[in-house]
Amino acid sequence: MADRIYSVTQLTRSIKRNLLENNSKIAGVWIEGEVSGNKVYASGHRYFTLKDSDASINCVLFAYCVSGCDERYRAALAQGEEKVNGLKVQVQGELDLNMTRGQYSFKVARVRLSGLGDKMAAFNALKAKLEAEGLNKLDHPEKRRALPLLPKRIAIVTSPSGAVIHDMCDVINRRFPNVEIRLYPAKVQGEGSVASLVAGIRFFNGLLVRPDVSWKPDVLIVARGGGSAEDLWSFNEEPVVREVAASKIPVISAVGHESDMTLCDFVADLRAGTPSIAGERVVPVKADLEAAVKSWADRMDHAVRAAVEDRLQQLDYLAHRLSAAPQKGVANVERRLADLSYRLGSAPQRVLRESERKLQRAALRLEPQMRQALQQATARLDQCRKSLALLNPYQVLERGYSITLDEEGRVVRAAGEVRKGMRLTTRLKDGQVESVAVERRSVDEPVAS
Repeated sequence: MADRIYSVTQLTRSIKRNLLENNSKIAGVWIEGEVSGNKVYASGHRYFTLKDSDASINCVLFAYCVSGCDERYRAALAQGEEKVNGLKVQVQGELDLNMTRGQYSFKVARVRLSGLGDKMAAFNALKAKLEAEGLNKLDHPEKRRALPLLPKRIAIVTSPSGAVIHDMCDVINRRFPNVEIRLYPAKVQGEGSVASLVAGIRFFNGLLVRPDVSWKPDVLIVARGGGSAEDLWSFNEEPVVREVAASKIPVISAVGHESDMTLCDFVADLRAGTPSIAGERVVPVKADLEAAVKSWADRMDHAVRAAVEDRLQQLDYLAHRLSAAPQKGVANVERRLADLSYRLGSAPQRVLRESERKLQRAALRLEPQMRQALQQATARLDQCRKSLALLNPYQVLERGYSITLDEEGRVVRAAGEVRKGMRLTTRLKDGQVESVAVERRSVDEPVAS
């Protein structure tokens, strides 16, 4: 007898009809498990996995069935779709087979909350414990350590593969390319990940106390890309959380997506919604800092110029008064003499002689006053010269320093402003020296990452 040959469609339809649709044992059945990976679509339908310690099954909760869920489950959904992950629930529905993909799932008609899942219960218990010990920094900003404004060395603990480390390096180097970055290649998921993450955090903290190591990190980023609650669970394990809390280096926790929360977020000094956001938060934009420094330098230059101009005006005023004082005194005497001569007219010689004696006495009294006024004006002039000398930017040349100018005549303030082959002019106390830049070297050039 020839073998009967079924098409894939025939066999799948037979399984669906005979094993699922007509099986009273699994019609309207209740099953219990822990919710994982809950996701809602624009249609309002929710897809999630229900699992226990040994197995899992895909579930779908259509939008029109949400009203059949108990009040506590709907309240959890109202707080955010991710809030139901980890909850232990009982669901009623029926098995369904997708013939196109050959996959079966459980069509949920009703959901009732049976309690927290084991992992969720452990999460909440450890969170409460951290709060009691005063290690919760996320809800208590005053306990966070300030991150350095411009770290020179950034340590990262994450997987060496995948987009996370590349994204963070791209963001950091784009914002401030002079920063040194070092990676500890850690497992971030699955067996051995907890020990690997702990080892990475301890490694970088150990560099702080080693005298033979010059590379000491200024900030530490613990990072992982997005995933399900199970994928991120290593960052909820107590050894990892406590290692982050105990770090002597300020820590940024950058685990998962913006909506994901791990216990490392609560004990870190800064929580970043994604690894890329961590890259943005850890360093400023170099161009912005340079613009700010230039603005400050321009303001200082303007202030110095204004002060010099003010002193010069005062000096000109005093010099004018000083030069005009003797002539003014003589002119006053001449006017008084002419007046007396006119008033005397044809008076007797005795009156004239008396007047001459008074004039002489007046001249004698005027001379020391003029001399004193001249001395005071000279002293003020000397003081102005000294003040002006202090403001002279070239005064430092007298003390053995020099000023280097580029081809445009601008002052060279940093080695980074000099390129090979640039013609430079170095101004000294008694002249200037022309030179050509051969090699640019920083005083304390950092090791390239």
